[in-house]
Formats: sequence, structure tokens, C-alpha cells
Amino acid sequence: MAEVRKKVVEDKYNTSKIKKTEKTEKKVESKNDKKVSKKQDSSKEEKKSLFVRFRIFCNGVKSEFHKVHWTSKNDMIKYSISSIIFIIFCSVFFYAIDILFAFIRSLFA
Repeated sequence: MAEVRKKVVEDKYNTSKIKKTEKTEKKVESKNDKKVSKKQDSSKEEKKSLFVRFRIFCNGVKSEFHKVHWTSKNDMIKYSISSIIFIIFCSVFFYAIDILFAFIRSLFA
């Protein structure tokens, strides 16, 4: 029952139709240059040893683990009790239906 909280970014004003100025074009070009340099860096990461890559993976798992919202002990007790009550209710309901149909069948047999 762990949940990950994500931030949702919405485009309120539909900026895709707005014409780009020279400044924004330069910013886009600089971002593209950064993407190219990141691709070159990623080729260097592939050459790292297995131990280093495993350590990087573990650090990533640890950072994602901190983003998970865990429920409290009281909430888990409430959820467990409600699940058990629901299971008992369903089993009693279907048992009663089975008994009812068996009784009706015995009347006509």
C-alpha cells in the first residue's frame, strides 16, 4: 500500500502556439548542446566497472525509496480489520446463498 507522490506540471496557457524569440531559440540550442554532452558522458558511464554501476544503482534505489509515502501503523490496522471483515461478510453471504439454493433444490427434487 505504498504510494509515490508525484508533482504534476500543467501547461495552463498552451504555450506551444507562441512564437519563439531569438532568446528562447538560443536557450533551446544551449539545451540541445547539453543533451549532446550528456550522451557523451553516458558513453563514459558504460565503461565503469560493475561494482561502481551497482553502487550507483543502489544510490538511485535509496533516493526513490525516500520518495515513497508509507502509511502509519494505525491506518494499516484499520485496513487489515476492514479487509478481514469484508472477507468474512462475503464468505457468509455466499454460504447463505448456497444453503438457500440447496433448500430450493431439495423442495423440487
